[in-house]
Amino acid sequence: MRQLILFLFLFLLYSGFYAQDSVVIVITLTDKHYSKDPIRNAKVTLNYRNTALKKTTNNEGRTYFRVPKGVGLDISVTHDRYFTAKYNKRVPANPKRDTLKYFMVMELIRSQLIPEVIVAAPGVPIVEYSSKRHHVSDFEVLNNGNLLLLTYTKRLKKESELILWDGKTVINRFKVHEIAEELVHDYRGNAHVVCQESVFGIHVSDKKIEISGLEKSYFYKYLAPILDTNETKMYFSNFNKDYPAFDYFTYDQMDSTYTKILEIEDELMMELYRSEYKWVDVRTKLWAENKEIETGIDAEIWVGANYFTQSIYYKELYAPLFHRNDTLFIFDYYKDRLRTFDKNGNKLDSIPIYHHYDKRNTGWQSNLIQDRATGQIYGIFDRAGYKYLGWIDNKNGSISKQVKLEYRYAQNIAVHNNSVYYIYRPFESPQKKYLYKERLPYDFGIAATPTGDDLTKGN
Repeated sequence: MRQLILFLFLFLLYSGFYAQDSVVIVITLTDKHYSKDPIRNAKVTLNYRNTALKKTTNNEGRTYFRVPKGVGLDISVTHDRYFTAKYNKRVPANPKRDTLKYFMVMELIRSQLIPEVIVAAPGVPIVEYSSKRHHVSDFEVLNNGNLLLLTYTKRLKKESELILWDGKTVINRFKVHEIAEELVHDYRGNAHVVCQESVFGIHVSDKKIEISGLEKSYFYKYLAPILDTNETKMYFSNFNKDYPAFDYFTYDQMDSTYTKILEIEDELMMELYRSEYKWVDVRTKLWAENKEIETGIDAEIWVGANYFTQSIYYKELYAPLFHRNDTLFIFDYYKDRLRTFDKNGNKLDSIPIYHHYDKRNTGWQSNLIQDRATGQIYGIFDRAGYKYLGWIDNKNGSISKQVKLEYRYAQNIAVHNNSVYYIYRPFESPQKKYLYKERLPYDFGIAATPTGDDLTKGN
């Protein structure tokens, strides 16, 4: 009995001295992204002075240790579902309390937070952008997938605004102080806002919209004619809306040489164009002859450009060029041919096309658009206000089927990455003009296009 009493006395005496020289450490573990979620069954290893203590957290994510005062602690926490966490703590030599609480977090590794993704069935329209204050007038898709929107509240000519949209939130806004007309992009894929007096290049950096001024005449004279590029060549045309013929060229930047790819001409329109000279009065003929002496351009062309182009019989030429995977496609509708060239402008193939025939019944609008992500080409048709997209098979030039858009009178149609974008507002509705998106029933892969992911839009 005396031995038991002596043992209890010594134990209590030792515990008293030990309690004076030690402190209780309480460690609480929670999830890094969900701070209220405790981490159970985590293994906590605490090292100090060549001593290692190991414990496991309880259902509340806590565990307890008693350690000496004034020591440095190396704490390592492991869990099967979390990254290993390591902390260094220093226990004060004279703590104000006998219990110290440490709150620590761990990051999950076997599950991942991903943004919400809405996948719609083909042909089902979803609203890509909407606003209670702004109408969408025009748009461009940037290389990183964000949308650049030209918007206005009541009138585009008075209060236009550029909006950078990432699909969920407005990243940045920029007010256009001139009278804005539309958004376009150059051969490099850079977006521009065309205003009444000037053209402004748009630069998006660090989630901000910046613009730089450019003379409108310079843009349309030197940048707009360039249609596309590859590593060393530029493809451009000398198209003039007042002349029924033009040529496609390639310019080699390595040796500064020009090569003519193809001549486009509407022969019937050219005959009517030149014959206008026969029917004008003498004063006009004298003016045209003087212009010929002054410039070297035929008098017939001067008369045609100034008079025949104002008649209902004149139509601007439409023979677009598209670039995909180092191959050029030129739709020569005046010869009913789809002509294919390599990147150097050498002819590869020529196949017949007839999808532009019977315009009254098919609704052909002389409008082709290209998906800049996949490189595929689509024709736009209009029947009773409904727009139809027809995928063009570049191997035979045919359109096997047409995809009808859900809403009537869709505007600014564009295709990007197998989806079609357009602007729409219900007829006689107070709703603003929204940007809609429909997935097409195609799954074409990404093409090696040289100018990024921007859109080629149709009217």
